[in-house]
Order: sequence, then structure tokens, then C-alpha cells
Amino acid sequence: MGKPVVVDAMGGDHGPAEAVRGAVAAWREHGVPVLLAGRAGVVRRELARHDAAGEIGVVHAEDVVPMTERGSGVGSEGSSLAVGCRLVRDGAGAAFVSAGSTGAVVTCAVRLLGRAAGVLRPALAVALPTAAGGSAVLVDAGATSDPTPEMVAQFALLGAFYARLVLGVADPSVGLLSIGSEPGKGNRLTRRAEELLSAASLSSGDGLARDDGPGAPPWPPFRFHGNVEGHDVLAGTVDVIATDGFTGNVVLKNVEGSVRATLALVAAAGIAAPERLREVARLYDPRTHGGAALLGLNGTVVVAHGSSRAGTIARACVVARDLAEGGVVSRIRPHLTAEPAT
Repeated sequence: MGKPVVVDAMGGDHGPAEAVRGAVAAWREHGVPVLLAGRAGVVRRELARHDAAGEIGVVHAEDVVPMTERGSGVGSEGSSLAVGCRLVRDGAGAAFVSAGSTGAVVTCAVRLLGRAAGVLRPALAVALPTAAGGSAVLVDAGATSDPTPEMVAQFALLGAFYARLVLGVADPSVGLLSIGSEPGKGNRLTRRAEELLSAASLSSGDGLARDDGPGAPPWPPFRFHGNVEGHDVLAGTVDVIATDGFTGNVVLKNVEGSVRATLALVAAAGIAAPERLREVARLYDPRTHGGAALLGLNGTVVVAHGSSRAGTIARACVVARDLAEGGVVSRIRPHLTAEPAT
């Protein structure tokens, strides 16, 4: 059995009850070893409810970062976020999972795990099923709301590596989310990011691609498709959709809500079998994708929805375990540089 996935037992809208229940499910149903960080007395009482007190370890963390914390005020070394990140940093855990405030998780992870060399800002990546039958990586899905164009261009690079390493896409195509598909469309951020991505896609000597080591084949620059629009997100137009974290988070939640609303309308009209509708709904349910991988750090972190219930936490633990076992962080790191080509 490998190192455990560390779970923030205090994070999320539903607190220890759902986080602990999800951790127990991750262990019992999926074989993911877990370690809980949180107020020991509270966490052990929740474990006892599931007869799991002797199965899962607990590391005490006295402080709780509130869900209203956006990140700038995260400083307690005794919080469950800080304790969890330190366990991963110090090698006691393979990965960290939290349903706490996204801003707080990102801030704490950057402070304690550190950004990988060359990374400007980390980004959250979520793989969304598409109508074409594959998946599209949405990045950034909420880590950095006000990035620079250089950061957005690097998000595209991180997303392309994620698509290659996690989804098995040999030659990922990248689209930049904008208000039109024509070149030059969008605000100042997207127009400049488009210029950077176009330059990176066209040049093999731009510093974006490096060898894995002596004798290893180089990773070619990603294929920049150009601008894409909102209706392309689930169409399978590209493998990676790059955007700022504010827009990406709105898109993610709109997708989840729109799918639920559309399927409810179809169900009410009686034009599809209920079991088939449930199958489609599961594809976009947070309990299926678990959470978003926080890319660009010196450690594996998965951020789950703040509203996560036990099923979502369990799935997030599976995702974190798979990312850690696949060595995604260490495999991406050698290919990063300070910034894309200008």
C-alpha cells in the first residue's frame, strides 16, 4: 500500500460529516489509503459513526479556515489546510484533497508546496465529457481570477500536458475561450494571450518544449486551434480550453447547471428513458469527476466543490491517488519555463 491521500476533514460546506464519510468510502470502496487532517476529537467521532476508528489515521489540526476566506488571510500554521499541505510536502502523504475555499486552498498550497520552477501561477484543470465522445480539459477552472496573458498562455500549456498524461491525447489541440472564433476577438487579456499562443504553437524553438532526458523524444509544442466560443466547450472542438479562472469557474458551474436543467426538461417531456437521462447526468456530476487538479505545484492537490458530499470526496481521493501514482507533477515539471514565447 502506497502513501495515503491526505483529506482536509474540516473543509467544505458540510464539514467533517461528509468529508470523513467520503474518506471512509474512498478507502473501503476504492482501496485508496487516506489520512484525515482536522480536529482530532471531532474527526474521530465521525469515524466512529462508520466503525472506521481503527482503519483511518488522523492528524490533529486545531484551526479551521472559513469558506468565506478568499486566500489573502490564510496564515494559520495549525489549520487543516496547512497541516494537510505540510504532510504532502514532507512525504507523509501522496496528495492532498480539500473541499475548502478554493482561494484558501490555492494560497496555502502555493505557500507550503511551492510552484514548480517556471510556473507563474497554478491552474485548476477539469476534464469535461464532450459530444464527440472524448473529454476537453477546461483550464483554469477557478484558481486565478485575474491572470496576465502570459499566465493564460501557460495555463494552456499545463492543460495540454494534462490532456497528454492523464487523458492519453497524443497531440492535444488548444483553444482560447473568447467571444468569437475570429482572430483578434476578445478583450485585452484574450487578444494578447492569443498572440502568445499563436507564437508558441508555430515555433519549435520557443522554449515551451523540452526533452524528458537523454535519448527521450522531445515534446512538441501544442497545436493552437485559435479562439473558441462557449458553444465549443462540450462540442469536442478542441482537447484543451484555456481561459482565466473567473471565466472558467463560471463556465464549469454553468455546464453543470445547464445539464441538470436540460435533462429535467427532457424528463418532464417524457421523450427519453429515465435511466438514459441518469447516465448522461452522471457524466457531468461532480461525484464523477471528483474535483479539479491544481497544476503547476511541487505536489499533487485536488480541489473539490465546496458543496461536496461524501461521493464527491471519495471520487476526489481516487483522482488524487491516480495523479500521484502516475507521477503527473514530476512529469510535467521538466517541460516548464518561466513564460511562453513573446
